[in-house]
Amino acid sequence: MTTTAGTPRTTSLFDELGAGDASARLSAALRIGTRPGPGTVDALVARCAVEPDFFVRDMLTWALTRLPADVTVPRLVAELTSERAQARSQALHTLSKVGHRSAWPSITRTLLRDTDDEVARSAWRAAVVLVPDGERAGLAADLATQLGRGDRTVQRSLSRALVELGDVVEPVLRSALASGDPAVRVHVRATERLLRDPEAAFDVAVDEARRVVALGPDEEIDGC
Repeated sequence: MTTTAGTPRTTSLFDELGAGDASARLSAALRIGTRPGPGTVDALVARCAVEPDFFVRDMLTWALTRLPADVTVPRLVAELTSERAQARSQALHTLSKVGHRSAWPSITRTLLRDTDDEVARSAWRAAVVLVPDGERAGLAADLATQLGRGDRTVQRSLSRALVELGDVVEPVLRSALASGDPAVRVHVRATERLLRDPEAAFDVAVDEARRVVALGPDEEIDGC
């Protein structure tokens, strides 16, 4: 494939990204990523916003990581303001895979608190990858505002993100224990368990945390 968009073979591959068969779309994304060119970035990003198949989306992300960061990052950052939740989520996911710190200022509090769970989860993952060392404590404080949110899948993602930040999360977790919301306190306790043992199963950590929180404030002070 040439690197110039608009040639017959390139145009054909771009058409295949929208094929009705997922395997054809997967193959097209693979071939574009195998021999990427700057002219492919717009088509790949646009497809990320609408692609229904997880494995194809993953291949699209891989193809984008094969391009220079100075080409992909600005285009992905532009997607973060899209009205389409999947466009925001996939752009964040891809930025976390590209790992270029220039994208950090674009990981806003609005994205970290996005009402769409998949967008928020992608923002949390991207944030912990891209955050500069001097801003890790501030990020921990921002992430802590989401404690207690969502189902176990969402809470697991947030806990894992907090754990990735390391010891800087300990003060914000201690503060969050004062919350009047039992769901927040359970989530805090489960996160503390993972901080001590990152290999622990999240569901087990939640069950342990529920027992501790159910005992009441005096017992919570001693931890689980």
